[in-house]
Amino acid sequence: MGDYLELSDEIAKALAEGIPVVALETTVIAHGLPPPMNLETAHKMEAVVREEGAIPATIGILNGRAKVGVSDGELATFAQGDRVAKVSCADLAAILASGGVGATTVAATVFIAARAGIPVMATGGIGGVHRGAEDSFDISADLGELARSPVAVVCAGAKAILDLPRTLEVLETLGVPVVGCSTHEFPAFFSLDSGLRLNHRIDTPDEAARLMKAHWNLGLRSGIVFGNPPPKESALTSAEVETLMSKALVSAKEAQVPGKAVTPYLLTELARLSDGRTLRTNLAVLENNARVAAAVAVAYSQLEHGE
Repeated sequence: MGDYLELSDEIAKALAEGIPVVALETTVIAHGLPPPMNLETAHKMEAVVREEGAIPATIGILNGRAKVGVSDGELATFAQGDRVAKVSCADLAAILASGGVGATTVAATVFIAARAGIPVMATGGIGGVHRGAEDSFDISADLGELARSPVAVVCAGAKAILDLPRTLEVLETLGVPVVGCSTHEFPAFFSLDSGLRLNHRIDTPDEAARLMKAHWNLGLRSGIVFGNPPPKESALTSAEVETLMSKALVSAKEAQVPGKAVTPYLLTELARLSDGRTLRTNLAVLENNARVAAAVAVAYSQLEHGE
């Protein structure tokens, strides 16, 4: 990325010394959660990563640079979501060239993390194939970028607003391994059960690290999806989620919500319809995934450095 990539001193030092690093996105701060919860959650995710022995690298676009490891003050800038662009890979050049402020999606975060040399990322849920994509062709750029960039993403599956079976089919077609964390079922973000069985699972960070090493040592250059179920005490049932989702989709259609605005609209609507239950699950998922990603990053770093 040349002059467009800027690592904080802490991240540059960590990478040079082989200290494990976990990439974190900024779209969840700018567009995924309401204030002040968004900033509190960003700080909590970073703290959890540190507790597990890794260094958090929150990524975003500022002043014509892709910043890897933003400061507390810069995190506060991203929390002002109404003035922050939502940046996927197709938007990177335009936002960097304009010097604007951009919150990176999973796709853009994975792209930047790979260029910085960070092999592990944590998020809530990846994007995927939207419901009705057979008519709209609305498929998240996350899937294509996961096929191109060697980064392991710890997530609670794909966002529940999506067509999960088709999302899994596209990931398989693209050669992206989808591996369950202590489960043989693809997590459904808000709920534990999707009814979609996975072929592979890992039960420890060491197993995840060995899988990552084998995948990339074979010369395969795709990312890896580690599907980490939401904490049981925070999860909703799949029936509850589908009932809420049906209502939210009707609302979005009536409001004629366009393109990139669909996901944040639906998440907000789900939180309203569930009296905040989906929002609480979202927070639990983000923290849990950050913790697991940090443990995986530590294990992978130890494996790579022969410890």
